[in-house]
Amino acid sequence: MFNWLYARHVGGTFVLRVEDTDEARNTQEAVNVIFDGLRWLGLDWDEGPDKGGHYGPYFQSQRKDIYKRRVKELIDKGHAYEREGVIKFKMPRDPITIPDLIVGNVTRPLSESEMLDPDFIIFRSDGSPVFHFVNVVDDLEMKITHVIRGEDHLSNTPKHLALFAGFGIEPPKYAHIPLILNNDGSKMSKRDKGAHLQSYIDEGFAPEAVRNYLCLLGWSPKANREIVPIEEIIQAFDLPQIKRHNARFDYEKCHWMNGQYITAMNPERFVELGRPFLDKAGLLNSEVDERQLRKALAIVQEKVKQFNDLPNWTRYLLSDDFPFDDEAVQKTLKPPNVADLLGKLRVAFANVANWDHDSLDKTLRALAQEVSVKPGALVHPCRVAVSGKTVGPSLFHMLAVLGKDRVLRRLDHAIQHLCK
Repeated sequence: MFNWLYARHVGGTFVLRVEDTDEARNTQEAVNVIFDGLRWLGLDWDEGPDKGGHYGPYFQSQRKDIYKRRVKELIDKGHAYEREGVIKFKMPRDPITIPDLIVGNVTRPLSESEMLDPDFIIFRSDGSPVFHFVNVVDDLEMKITHVIRGEDHLSNTPKHLALFAGFGIEPPKYAHIPLILNNDGSKMSKRDKGAHLQSYIDEGFAPEAVRNYLCLLGWSPKANREIVPIEEIIQAFDLPQIKRHNARFDYEKCHWMNGQYITAMNPERFVELGRPFLDKAGLLNSEVDERQLRKALAIVQEKVKQFNDLPNWTRYLLSDDFPFDDEAVQKTLKPPNVADLLGKLRVAFANVANWDHDSLDKTLRALAQEVSVKPGALVHPCRVAVSGKTVGPSLFHMLAVLGKDRVLRRLDHAIQHLCK
């Protein structure tokens, strides 16, 4: 995220590399997770050509010839050697200082065990290169200027700086950012809630909401704003603003932000993100036209906090096959006078010429006054009769979207079957 933001802020190139040299762990499914997740978040990588005429994304498994050429270069220069089937890099014995854009200068002296043998393997006995070597080679081949990564990589960086020195190439600038912790202060792992991007996709989070929240983990705009358009974040983002303390991931805060985004979302985007969840629930069929769909979604938008809840909010609006809440039926439709009240309301609604919000509102209130009951005595049973629920959007908006014929049929069903 921060690499993408910085590249976009300075007008640079955001390079995507897939570290797939470990054949045992390399699967197309794992690669798809990376690509799909980045696309979902809107983190578009640059597919080149870059200044060297190369195209991305890059797969390290396809760059073996480059790594072999570069390791031979180190051997020829006397910076690497082969021993017992592996190739090792000659690590300098003196402490190396890391000039870091966020942490500042960090000097990491060799440990006692490293002092005895500081050299490290860059090619395994099976002929495969290791992480430290391929990353440095890729950085210098691709003319990378900035590497932004977690501060847990600080311990690796002296090796990388030494490798760059061995090649005689100026290293990129490093910026090590604080780690993301759980809300209780423990280190976030792959098993923790909120750690898997796929869970946000499955639960129906808006990509722009998750992206906004992630941007604020370790960085903040001026005036402590929280809901910030990505264009403004790109314009404001810079490395000196990154906080030094570890960010704490708050799932509930992310969920809240998602609700804020959905409420303020333009109707076109709301329909776009909601459609896959309705389709999966079997609610989009030939009987639901586009106009009906948009009208239904418009009246529930303020209720929806994540899109996997959308089928529950819209099933009765898009289909006649919807469940009734048993407790709601018992409490709202079973009292002795309800069938009579709904019968009178059914007659009144049947005589409504203009089937819209205002006409339905006036009709119900006029009937309530006529039969000497509060409007709620008609509103609540009517809501349960037509939706099966006690909660939802405004009743009169709901009735207008359902249409006259469907509402009258549902009132008939409630009077004949549910009120008894």
